Amino acid sequence: MATYDWLFNMLGLRKWCDAGASDGPMSMAQLLAKTGNAAPESGFSFAFPSLDELNKACGQISQTRDVVKGLENGFLAIRPALRTVLDPITQPLSWMLDGTLYLFMTAPWFLIMAVILVAVWFSTRSLSVLLFNGFCLSFFAFVDHFEPAMQTFAVILVCTIISALFGIPIGIAMSKHNRLQKAIIPILDLLQTLPTFVYLIPLIFLFPIGESRLYGIAIILYAIVPVIRLTDLGVRLVDKDVVEAGNAFGMSPGQKLTKVELPLALPNIMAGLNQTIMMSLAMVVIASMVTAPGLGVLVLRGIRNLELGVGLMAGVCIVLLAVMLDRTSKAALSRIDRTKNEM
Repeated sequence: MATYDWLFNMLGLRKWCDAGASDGPMSMAQLLAKTGNAAPESGFSFAFPSLDELNKACGQISQTRDVVKGLENGFLAIRPALRTVLDPITQPLSWMLDGTLYLFMTAPWFLIMAVILVAVWFSTRSLSVLLFNGFCLSFFAFVDHFEPAMQTFAVILVCTIISALFGIPIGIAMSKHNRLQKAIIPILDLLQTLPTFVYLIPLIFLFPIGESRLYGIAIILYAIVPVIRLTDLGVRLVDKDVVEAGNAFGMSPGQKLTKVELPLALPNIMAGLNQTIMMSLAMVVIASMVTAPGLGVLVLRGIRNLELGVGLMAGVCIVLLAVMLDRTSKAALSRIDRTKNEM
């Protein structure tokens, strides 16, 4: 006798439950019981009224596996329509990722180093940060990890640029419209709390394995949240008196945004970009499970083949790359703050 037979009998649903009853597929607990591997029952047990438990008492109620199967079938049913919409939208992302990776893989190492160090100098004007970046790049080359490190760097570069291109305008729009903010915040909460591996599940059914947009979309969705939130916050925190002064001088909304609000919100926007870079780096390692190139591939190889040294060396390079990007972006942010204070 099932635990909840009394419930359906009391509600007078026994006839409905037994109508057309047949032996349905067994639940996981029933399968384990049949193989003799079921967990031993305690002396007193009262099972939670889950779908499987209710199904035992009433065959008309679906089992959990039916709900899971329905979810899967629903996604597969809308997949062609999703691909029709997403294919042309996401194709430029594939071109950008493939082009940047090709550029970093074909250019001579000394040219890549020189370009990176010049960019670091002009963004930070800090000799210590420049020397640290030079040390990290030399270390990657010294241990023959320069190529995978640059692959990881190229993916982060493209995904951060795209996150900024979409995230900053969305954050500005949220700061100007309270209703839009209320509508987008639940989506940002969902993106921020979703487990990282879950990002990959629908994407591997939408795009063929090996396409760069497969991991590019996952990285962007995971990393775009901080830049949106901090842009919204930065614009909202601009001193109202300064905005009123802009109104008094007859500035248009566009002039106030570009000449007053965005310059004052720049430190918060840069802090959001810093977090986006760090989250891109975290996700690019996980995305190596779906063919994302770079240091993450070496980490996976170390785990799969139990090659301790390969995994540890790749891990050290990832840490150095993270510190390199973090110090550079923070030094650039400090330079912006100093420039603003001197004005």
